[in-house]
Amino acid sequence: MKRREFVTLVAGAASTCLPAARAQQSPGRVYRVGYLALGSQEQQRGLADAFAEGLRGLGYRVGENLVIEYRFADGRTDRVPALAADLVGLGVDVIAAGNTANAVVAKQATATIPIIMANSIDPVGAGLVASLARPGGNVTGLTQDTGEAFTGKRLEMLKEMIPDIARLGVLWNPDFAANRNRLASMTAIAQPLGLTLVSAEARGQQALEQAFATMAAARAQAFVLYPDPLLFNYRDQICGMALRDRLPAISAAREFAEAGLLLTYGANLQDLFRRVAIFIDKIVKGAKPADLPVEQPTKFELVINRKTANALGLAIPSTLLAQADEIIE
Repeated sequence: MKRREFVTLVAGAASTCLPAARAQQSPGRVYRVGYLALGSQEQQRGLADAFAEGLRGLGYRVGENLVIEYRFADGRTDRVPALAADLVGLGVDVIAAGNTANAVVAKQATATIPIIMANSIDPVGAGLVASLARPGGNVTGLTQDTGEAFTGKRLEMLKEMIPDIARLGVLWNPDFAANRNRLASMTAIAQPLGLTLVSAEARGQQALEQAFATMAAARAQAFVLYPDPLLFNYRDQICGMALRDRLPAISAAREFAEAGLLLTYGANLQDLFRRVAIFIDKIVKGAKPADLPVEQPTKFELVINRKTANALGLAIPSTLLAQADEIIE
């Protein structure tokens, strides 16, 4: 049930709901937008729908003044470069690249077509932008979180849920560059909380069983799932394994709580993808991505899966219930 409405990231988000009459696209012009996704069409459905909704809210209509070229890699990272090159070859006006890894591939494919990130992590460290305030190239968009403060809050919530926790698993994909830095910072954050981290690497679906075996062998009492575009595609399998092994867990995207994870705390991904439309609208009206600051979220949502808590025999503290934006019954 809803506990309070999710507050959008920054002032001005209401522009996604502008009526078509307010849109000021060039008369008669049909804009071609590329949508580059690592997952399959089914796995990306909610995010792709939010993206299209954002464009409709700004007066863009598929078949009238807009063509969206969807490209789905079906979870295969090796396919992303060819899909990006395909979009560049079509001469799209802008590419919505989603995550950091996709944006890196898209930038390698073109230095001129604007690229919009929806849920990037550390775009400066990835070499996508010179700075958040002044991107300076052909990439801009939105970030998914704000770094260490976000990580620390998640650990505090998990410890509040399980006060006697001492050994904490970290399920992560080491091929996702941003995660390597995050693991080091998490270690520093975990120590004052009395937590020993257990690294469980998973580069894809086939590695998940071994990752869970690693956590079991190390007697992890719960785990943190690092946000990763590849593991996002296998959220149903991950949540099923977590329930099977009776492991409470927390991650960033609400989609994991909907799939059965105990807790999620992070920015609303659908809201981020919806807001990509605002950047696209500005660019087709003449703005340069180099001059459009990368936006960071200012509000995160806590989603609690009460059904999972009951299955694990855990009582949800009243303090967490009071903070929850949604509780899945």
